[in-house]
Amino acid sequence: MTTHARCFPLLVLVALLSATGPVWSQIPGVEMPPEDGKLRIIAFGAHPDDCEIQAGGSGALWARRGHHVLFVSVTNGDIGHWREAGGPLALRRKAEVDQAHEILGIQGVVLDIHDGELEPTLEHRRTFVRLIRQWNADLVLGHRPNDYHPDHRYTGVLMQDAAYMVTVPFFCPDVPAMKKNPVFMYYADRFQKPSPFEPSIVVAIDPVVEPKLDALGVMISQFAEGGANGGPDLYPESNPAARQARQTQVRESFARRFQSIASRYSEQLGAWYPGDAAAKVKHAEAFEVCEYGNQPDRAGLKRLFPFFD
Repeated sequence: MTTHARCFPLLVLVALLSATGPVWSQIPGVEMPPEDGKLRIIAFGAHPDDCEIQAGGSGALWARRGHHVLFVSVTNGDIGHWREAGGPLALRRKAEVDQAHEILGIQGVVLDIHDGELEPTLEHRRTFVRLIRQWNADLVLGHRPNDYHPDHRYTGVLMQDAAYMVTVPFFCPDVPAMKKNPVFMYYADRFQKPSPFEPSIVVAIDPVVEPKLDALGVMISQFAEGGANGGPDLYPESNPAARQARQTQVRESFARRFQSIASRYSEQLGAWYPGDAAAKVKHAEAFEVCEYGNQPDRAGLKRLFPFFD
């Protein structure tokens, strides 16, 4: 399983130079993109399924245009099931999310941090900073820090904590500081306190909604089987018809979820899709600019989300 990056002693740094560059520029298990002028997007999700739910459509849209997308599962999901836990579940969830990434056409990593135990520590702040620098991100996505789940909240806090530190040369000096400050953005949610989500941009995902639903569908442990709050009756091994019905139910539930985003933010869709195009959007994802990091104007957002031509 891919583990989070660590500092390397100087002698190891010297010894581990490769044809593709120094070790600090590598993320284990990831094919590092070329310097081709394309966008570089890194998304942090607390568990192996969060990035895929929140940004899988946009990720597929970026990938179809040749941009470089990395989804990071900050914990390994090893308690996210009603029957299984530990290493076997972590490996199962890694296999599921890897399959989802293949469907979406993106890359991903799973950090070796226990599910339910993420804390906003200095070590984890360094991990976020290193990953953002190594990916040379233009755009960083993550949870808002007032989510219901502690792993979600602390993923948001760690993303915020990295928003300035990625530019500080003597913080994690083993990976060179960024000369630019990326744009940091939050995923959509319905939490109201201390402040509600306010979308800065809403993206129509209709062209990729089917592969997004396919990608979510292969994460059987989390959705068909119900994850930590499921049970044996949801997806019975001895009843193929019931299993197929459950998969259909999950798919339709997610479709309605993405439809509700388009409906809830229909006014904002109208600001991005001219004429009657907004009224035709059925499924959407939405993102809010974090007040930390680079602050893009409308033109800057259109450059980062080149989907409005």
